[in-house]
Amino acid sequence: MTRLSLRLAALPALLLVAGGAFAQATPQRFVIERDIPGAAKMSPAELRDAAIKSNGVLRDLGPDIQWVHSYVAGDKIYCVYTAPSESLIQEHAKRSGFPANKVTRIAAVIDPTTAR
Repeated sequence: MTRLSLRLAALPALLLVAGGAFAQATPQRFVIERDIPGAAKMSPAELRDAAIKSNGVLRDLGPDIQWVHSYVAGDKIYCVYTAPSESLIQEHAKRSGFPANKVTRIAAVIDPTTAR
C-alpha cells in the first residue's frame, strides 16, 4: 500500500475524530467466520430459515448493519456485512444465535481487474 493510499484510508477516521461532516462512524465491511458443523449439508429450507432469522435480528438492530452475502463451505459460513463497528456484528451474533467465531475488517477488495 502506498503512502497516499494509507493517508486516504485514514481520512474518514480523521474527519470523525476532528468533528468533521461525519456525525456517525462510517460503515466498514467485515467478514465473519461462523463455525457451523455440517453447514454445506444444510437444505435450502434450512438456509432460508437461517436467513429469515438473521433478517429479523437485522431489522431490530436498525439500518446501521447490513448483511451483504454469505458463502457456505464445509463446516463454515463466511458472511460479509457492513457495520460501523465490530461490536454491532457481535450483537447480531448474540441475538441471532449464530456464532461469530472470527470477525475481520475487510481492508480492500481485489479481483482480476485490479491488475489493469
